[in-house]
Parts: sequence; C-alpha cells; structure tokens
Amino acid sequence: MNHLLWTTVAAYFLGSIPFGYLIVRLTAGRDIRSEGSGNIGAANVTRRAGAWAGIATLVLDASKGTLGVWLAQHASRGNIRWMMLAAVAAVVGHVFPVWLRFQGGKGVATGLGVMLLICAKAVAIALLLWILVVGFWRYASLGSMATAAAMPIFVYFLYAPPHAPALPVSLGAVAISVLVLWMHRANLQRLIRGTENRLNLPF
Repeated sequence: MNHLLWTTVAAYFLGSIPFGYLIVRLTAGRDIRSEGSGNIGAANVTRRAGAWAGIATLVLDASKGTLGVWLAQHASRGNIRWMMLAAVAAVVGHVFPVWLRFQGGKGVATGLGVMLLICAKAVAIALLLWILVVGFWRYASLGSMATAAAMPIFVYFLYAPPHAPALPVSLGAVAISVLVLWMHRANLQRLIRGTENRLNLPF
C-alpha cells in the first residue's frame, strides 16, 4: 500500500464532516434533513436556518475540501496526482458521508474548495458565473449546475496556459463535475417543470 494513500482517506473523512447538519443541530436543535429539500448544503440551510448559518455552512464546506487537498499537497510535495485524488475523495465524502449513512450534500461548495489549491483562477471565474446566473434567474441550483458543467473547461484553459493540464487534473475535474451534476438531477427536473424554489434576493 502506498504510504500516501492516507491523504486520500483523510480527504474523504474531512469531506464527510456534515457542517450544515451540525450547525442547524447545534444552533436550533433541528435536523436539517427533515426540512425543505432535506439537503445539508448551504442553500437549504440558508432557507431554513438563516443567512449566517448558510454562510457558515458554505465557508466550512469549502474549507474542508481545501484542507484535504492541502494535506495531500504537503505530504506528496506537490504531486498533482495525489492532490486530485484528495480532491475527488473530499467531494465524494461530502456527497456520501459515512456519518450520515452516506446521504450528504450535493458537493458544490466542497467542489469549489478542493479546486482552490489546484486552479484558483478557475474557481474565481466559476464563482463569478454562479453569481451571474443566480443573480439573473434566481435559482441557486441552476447556478450550481452551470458552475459544475463549466469548471472542467475553466480548469483546462486556466491551469497552465497555454498548455493543457496533466491528465489527472482533467479527469479529476470531470469526475467532480459529473458527480455534482448527478446530485442535481432532481433540481433539473423541477426546473423543467417550473417548480424549483427561487432565492429571495435583495436586488
């Protein structure tokens, strides 16, 4: 067994920390999984527990992904293969957390967090895209799907221009994108039917 495999395992367990569930449980004594969409991510937490709880969930979910990749980066001395393995593992941990019987979030914030140390420029553009889509259409899920779909493209062109990124980077970015999009399949159906919840924004 490779001595660096622990970084992938650690990234999974970091990703598995259900911050949205914990924040609502500790601050309000409620189970976020039984409210709204039942999701433990920032959007549902914001709707059911308020903006500050949602912001905390967003930041912590992204941070746990970044930390998982950081561990792999330092343990492997910057080996991108181990970093990408940790990135995918952290998102898988968030989506399928061992602590919640493998029923977790949709991986958006954690997906952005894991890419921060791999291609910060792609994350910045992805965040801008999310803001533009959500600001115009008022659907958080639509912004998340657009961001997930575009992320592998952003990484491809921004990782090491004018060269294409290493194959593990492209494969890892695509794997995360596919997983996040798959977790939004119910949202896509509701968008098509016109029953998806809109965000109430002050602008």
